[in-house]
Amino acid sequence: MSNRFAKSFTAAPRHIDELGHVNNAVWLQWVQDIATAHWTAVAAPADVERYVWVVTRHEIDYRGNVGLGETVSAETWIPAPPRGAQFERSVEFRDAAGKRLVAVRSTWAMLDKASGRLVRVPAAVAEPFLP
Repeated sequence: MSNRFAKSFTAAPRHIDELGHVNNAVWLQWVQDIATAHWTAVAAPADVERYVWVVTRHEIDYRGNVGLGETVSAETWIPAPPRGAQFERSVEFRDAAGKRLVAVRSTWAMLDKASGRLVRVPAAVAEPFLP
């Protein structure tokens, strides 16, 4: 089973900055959107209810951009097992021709919703996301 998850995003007027393309902050919103969609699609419902993820770090490489009305394909995956409470997540955005425009590597930390505290990622929670 592949641990990859895909979603498309289309640039709307609210996503466009003064340079005529998708603003950098929008790319980060899309990273959060695909990560959240991946979590809710794959994780057990009880885990979705119990845990929440927060970002502790983003590393972004911009190699291109898109303008109003253009669509990008995003793909996300977890490249390695968690370390304590943290998972690394990769996201790539490609244009219609398949050119990689934006590549993101993020660190996400798991919190227990009830206590708000960091928790070690249980093996059963991590398993469906691993390669």
